[in-house]
Amino acid sequence: MNASPAPDSDRRGTGDAAPAASTRPPAKQGLRHRKKARTRAAMREHAYRLFREQGYDATTVEQIAEAAEVSPSTFFRYFPSKEDVVLQDGMDQRWIDAVRAQPPEADAMVALRHAAHDLVTSLTPAETEHLRETARLTATVPAIRARTVDEIVRMGATIAELVAERSGRDPGDFEVRVFAGALLGAVVAAWIGSAGDPDRFLHDVERATEQLEAGLRL
Repeated sequence: MNASPAPDSDRRGTGDAAPAASTRPPAKQGLRHRKKARTRAAMREHAYRLFREQGYDATTVEQIAEAAEVSPSTFFRYFPSKEDVVLQDGMDQRWIDAVRAQPPEADAMVALRHAAHDLVTSLTPAETEHLRETARLTATVPAIRARTVDEIVRMGATIAELVAERSGRDPGDFEVRVFAGALLGAVVAAWIGSAGDPDRFLHDVERATEQLEAGLRL
């Protein structure tokens, strides 16, 4: 299932083609990466401010771009749609990195649970507030809810890859996909119930994964 298409001014393609390998020295690559991160963060900050001031539907990509002092085309190089400025917050990549940082002897369930703990406890107050706003927008804006389906599917594939890495299996194996699907369901249930509160989310993730480890008995 795909998200409903947004108006032309609020949606472009699914992203740029993969860039060619850079020949820039590492220092210049690092500077460029930091500049891109700052631009991305500025667009998200201004977007959330405008959403609070005038509402999500009344805010256009052009307004966000103008506030962040970039062009609309630059906006679409970072975010394929207005919905993505809410949903693509970088938290998933931080969680993936936290999973891969877990001890190699930890099984997939334990690694995923501990990674969630490491991520939540590392959040700043500003990041915590952004999560709450994201949850509120997801619950109240139909376009964001629809786009969330695509994000859930993508996260399911990511969990399958992480589980495969830990188990030495192929991410396409049926057993891996079933295991990943169960974990994905646990994470989604915890997120929906948390209303964006990180502590409650972590508590519910721990409960859900413990229930899975016990054999999903009621």
